[in-house]
Amino acid sequence: MKDLCHLDRDWVSTALSTFLIYGLVVSYLPQHLRIIRAKSSEGFSPWFLLLGSTSAAAGMLNMFTLQWPIIQCCKELSAGKCLEITAGVLQVSLQWFLFSVILVLYLIYYPPHLKYVELDIDTYDSRPPRHIRTAVRSDDWRLSVILSWVIAIHLVFVIFVTFFLLATRHADPTGNYPSHQLSLWATFLGVSSAILAAIQYAPQLIRSYRLKVVGALSIPMMVMQTPGGIFMAVSIGRRPGTNWTSWAMYAVSATMQGCLLAMCIVWKIRQRKLGLDDFGHSLKADDGSSTPASDETRLDGEAFAVTTDGAEGMEEDDAEEETPLLAKSAGGHKRKSGLLRWFSRG
Repeated sequence: MKDLCHLDRDWVSTALSTFLIYGLVVSYLPQHLRIIRAKSSEGFSPWFLLLGSTSAAAGMLNMFTLQWPIIQCCKELSAGKCLEITAGVLQVSLQWFLFSVILVLYLIYYPPHLKYVELDIDTYDSRPPRHIRTAVRSDDWRLSVILSWVIAIHLVFVIFVTFFLLATRHADPTGNYPSHQLSLWATFLGVSSAILAAIQYAPQLIRSYRLKVVGALSIPMMVMQTPGGIFMAVSIGRRPGTNWTSWAMYAVSATMQGCLLAMCIVWKIRQRKLGLDDFGHSLKADDGSSTPASDETRLDGEAFAVTTDGAEGMEEDDAEEETPLLAKSAGGHKRKSGLLRWFSRG
């Protein structure tokens, strides 16, 4: 314990950890503020939030397990020295907390019109159909609530097991730490965290690709966090007592987040060409206000979806009358295909 508590000062690790702690707060704030200002969390995949929250929790408790003797050193050290030697634990704990705030904001600002099933009732006269909201939860909202409970149960479970093993561990006569049992648990946490991080972005990438809009995702946050994840992995790897299971999750997350960032940049450029905001609403309304784009927007005779999953498609005739963005190709006009068609029209 004495050796761990009085290690030589590592200025590089301390400076890197301090930079990352401030960087985490600064990088997550744009995402938190974006959801609050827009009053909408539309565009997030609940599976992305589930996998990200459980991955972050497992990574945090992996650090607690491996650095528990160092954390206990705070009993005999000054507050400043304690913060210095436990900066790695503070990093991963802060990262878990800030990501969990996104989950909370997602639930608070989930779009009300998407929470419940809505029906159009035909009045059988010249009046338009009546739009009625039912008391039946939509599939996506029901899934979001269920996955939130899964996240809470997982967090309670891993915290209980971690601190139970730490409290009941037996002193090793050789002085080695961690014991075989704790080592297995730490490895399980680290590997599961890396696996969850690897598949975390798959549902979000799929949803963002289908919506073809940025939604509530924050590009500035991803710009800062993509390289920040690599620095986080390096910083944790330099900490005493850690191993590859502690930093693998952050390296994997940074790589996958870079892919999501590239996709969002493509959609952002495309939105500007089409005159859409980040939620697929037209910016070209006659009265100067944003209006929802149609469920099926046609460009040069081709259709693509710009609305959320589960929304019913608009009839073609109605879309042509109500959506200013729709345009048929002129005679003899050569159509472009693929990404070129998305960027060719404003």
